[in-house]
Amino acid sequence: MNKTILIVDDEEDILDLMDYTLVSEGYDTITCIDTSNVKDILDEENISLILMDRNLPGIEGSLFIESLRNEGYSHPVIYITAKDLSQDIVEGFDRGGDDYITKPFNINELKARVNAMIRRTNKIQDVIKYKDIIYHHVNKSFSIDGESIKLTNLETELLLEFIKNPNILLSRDVLLERVWGDTQNRQAKTVNVAIKRLKENIDPKGLKNYIQAIRGEGYIFC
Repeated sequence: MNKTILIVDDEEDILDLMDYTLVSEGYDTITCIDTSNVKDILDEENISLILMDRNLPGIEGSLFIESLRNEGYSHPVIYITAKDLSQDIVEGFDRGGDDYITKPFNINELKARVNAMIRRTNKIQDVIKYKDIIYHHVNKSFSIDGESIKLTNLETELLLEFIKNPNILLSRDVLLERVWGDTQNRQAKTVNVAIKRLKENIDPKGLKNYIQAIRGEGYIFC
């Protein structure tokens, strides 16, 4: 499944329960007891879904999500909270939530809601953000530091594959299979040349080092 879910809840027993349940469903998870590191995680990891408590230390969860929305973060959010009044639920949606589960919750309902949200939001993700790189699905364009960059269709698919798999070693054979769809009739140097051109387009001054070559192994996007 290879989807990563960020879980934010200051009740460690509930955090552990959700973590165990979702890992058992095949998801990768990152857990936090407060929001202090959430933005860094969203910038550095490819997060598919946020599960957000509302009663958190420091800042109320829905206000934090509202602030994320105002800054351009579009990750889908499911609130999991004890705030169960009608006005609480409406408030949660008004502040950028996509779904709402009240505590105490049923584990099977949690799994069903998460699976449904992942299926729905991953069909077409309008905007993908990784660090200072933003991809707009509507016009299939990238921008870095707010400036548009021109890429070929092949370079676009290659960069998307890297963004979907940050900090993971991707071999040349894996890239050939996923991007070119062909490992039989193409050589490893095909990947080398394409990545060289991609690096020149996204990092012409060679200062950011997005794509690192691992000799004899492949490439890591970080």
